[in-house]
Amino acid sequence: MNAQNFEMSDRQHPLTHSSGDFHLPEFRRTTIGLALVFWAVVLATDSVLWGIAGSSLGKSMTGKLVLTGLGALLAYGMSAVLRRLRNRSFLLKAGIGFCLAAFAAPIYAYADFEIFRWTVYPKPAPFEWLIFGTTLTSGIAMFFGWCCLYIALVYTYEAREREHRLAMVREEALAAQMQALRYQVNPHFLFNTLNSIAGLIEEGAASRAERMTISLSTFLRATLELDPLRDVPLEVELSLQEEYLGIERERFLDRMSFSITVPDEIRRAMVPNLILQPLIENALKHGVGRSSAPTDIRIAAWREQGTLWITVENDIGGLSATPASAGLGIGLKNVADRIYTRFGELGYFDAGVFGNGLFRAKVGLPLTFEDKWRGTEIHP
Repeated sequence: MNAQNFEMSDRQHPLTHSSGDFHLPEFRRTTIGLALVFWAVVLATDSVLWGIAGSSLGKSMTGKLVLTGLGALLAYGMSAVLRRLRNRSFLLKAGIGFCLAAFAAPIYAYADFEIFRWTVYPKPAPFEWLIFGTTLTSGIAMFFGWCCLYIALVYTYEAREREHRLAMVREEALAAQMQALRYQVNPHFLFNTLNSIAGLIEEGAASRAERMTISLSTFLRATLELDPLRDVPLEVELSLQEEYLGIERERFLDRMSFSITVPDEIRRAMVPNLILQPLIENALKHGVGRSSAPTDIRIAAWREQGTLWITVENDIGGLSATPASAGLGIGLKNVADRIYTRFGELGYFDAGVFGNGLFRAKVGLPLTFEDKWRGTEIHP
């Protein structure tokens, strides 16, 4: 990778942005709103204190507004310094915030005295160290309070930004994992189907092998056009699997039959594409492929409250050696991984022998529907 490409990828990766480097309108609006509330409280407090000191409300309003504006300007400068130190430790920022407050408070206290002396003119207003010290102390507390509020605000947005970046990374990782699991299906299916075609050629059924090859080409073209990260309606998934079963029936002829029982009301339910493929491959391999008796493969789906249930069953006769006896096979484990990676606790998968000579794989998915006209999902 050359330097230019490296720089481009570094700019685009969500983890490379420096923490707390906010250029969001929401952060600016929140900061401005917090400042307005803070200095409105300061203005109201100064009005009360100056009234107690003998200054008239009307005459002193201009002075109080000037003093409040000066305080806001000093606070803005402190905020700019703290923003440059956003990647430092909390204790360091708190200490610097206190130092900035100690630096700004004497300026604020002296300005307070000068403005007060102007508002009471021509009455004398001698400089009193006690009053100045009181204003200085309250100024330090006020400016340090603003620094703490600003640090807390930055931390809040840093946490939100970090959470957003982690969510993006998790989503990218999930998409990559889903894509990897999805691509594991095609080689497995292709391997089984080519074996079937090879078997027909060995049996001398060249015309059937030719038909099966053409059907395989059609099926692969349809599956490769699917987006591995997008769901498809159940009816599309069933149509693909029906095509696949038709391919395999060319090999097994009278030894295999299949049926699909799905109510019309859930045929538009969304499912991960090719989620049923490994289940049907498993039914063919461990049912039809290992028994000379007629084997029936049954696909059924139904809804139960907010869950879509799908089962794939096949006869195994007297056979007991199935993937379930020694853990899930590769194909079944692939389905389980896809479901739990995508849906977590909302997904369900189980496979094993049920009853006498029956193998069943059962899938549970959150029930969602696609609006074909608007391209949106409807959650019942």
